[in-house]
Amino acid sequence: MRPNVYITRRIPQSALEKISEVCNVEMWEEEDIPVPRAVLEEKIEEIDGLYCLLTENIDETLLNRAKKLKVVSNMAVGYNNIDVDAASRKGIMVTNTPGVLTETTADLTFVLLMTTARRIVEASDFLRNGNWKTWSPMLLTGQDVFGATIGIIGLGRIGESLAKRAKGFDMRVLYHNRSRKEEAEKTLGLEYVDFDTLLKESDFVCVMTPYTPETRNLIGERELSLMKSTAILINTARGGIVDEAALYKALKDGTIWAAGLDVFEEEPVKLNHPLLTLPNVVTLPHIGSASIKTRTLMAELAATNLIQAVTGQIPTHLVNKEVSNQ
Repeated sequence: MRPNVYITRRIPQSALEKISEVCNVEMWEEEDIPVPRAVLEEKIEEIDGLYCLLTENIDETLLNRAKKLKVVSNMAVGYNNIDVDAASRKGIMVTNTPGVLTETTADLTFVLLMTTARRIVEASDFLRNGNWKTWSPMLLTGQDVFGATIGIIGLGRIGESLAKRAKGFDMRVLYHNRSRKEEAEKTLGLEYVDFDTLLKESDFVCVMTPYTPETRNLIGERELSLMKSTAILINTARGGIVDEAALYKALKDGTIWAAGLDVFEEEPVKLNHPLLTLPNVVTLPHIGSASIKTRTLMAELAATNLIQAVTGQIPTHLVNKEVSNQ
């Protein structure tokens, strides 16, 4: 009997073909519309494997409807959209796609940093709206990147890759992490500092830590008040790590200079969100890993994880490893 799997969004053909060779596949065909909850509740009852995205909330209520589900394969590094504890209690494996998006996300993070610092979006709109009448010495002046101090919160794979890019701009690189990375300090010339020191001394504060209960609202009113008035906050990690109400207030009253955001607590972000009204915020629709090559590799890795699980193997990228011992 071929395993039955459900895919919650149209994925690259190479990944779909890989799954179809082994499994009976049903897929939600709407590329730009998430699968409705009612559909997911119906499908999960009889499938062996679920292939999903961050847009799906795989909570305990949904998992309790599953009768023979073996795996939830998430096409993402993060998995805060899945109740991993509930999955573990039911013996359901949860997998993710680490590694393949490291360099692409680091690229995007540095692009966002530079775009925000040099007011690129604001300047482009200024020209396109017909406001460019003459050259002026201080027109649309921004912050320097070369030689500035960058503070990286969370020195995982992406954080280290971001540090490499920063060193190319002769930046002083500070970092704060749960544990010190002494080898990275030696090879990349990084400085380990406590959290508050990083906030106080950095010209750019880059949030690179995973979203967990401990990191929820990690950057709030107190933390923003410690930053320089010329500082820029960059978040390409997850929404919810930055308190958006506190950030709006800090940007509005000049506590910090600007912010670049690829992620929001609620996604898609509503168009009436206060942060979207500010000229000193650059916003992106969660495109950190959005290169053709990387998204295809992510899709194929999620497919491999799914196939391994439904065919009785232990997936290479198993999040809840305790399930493999059950």
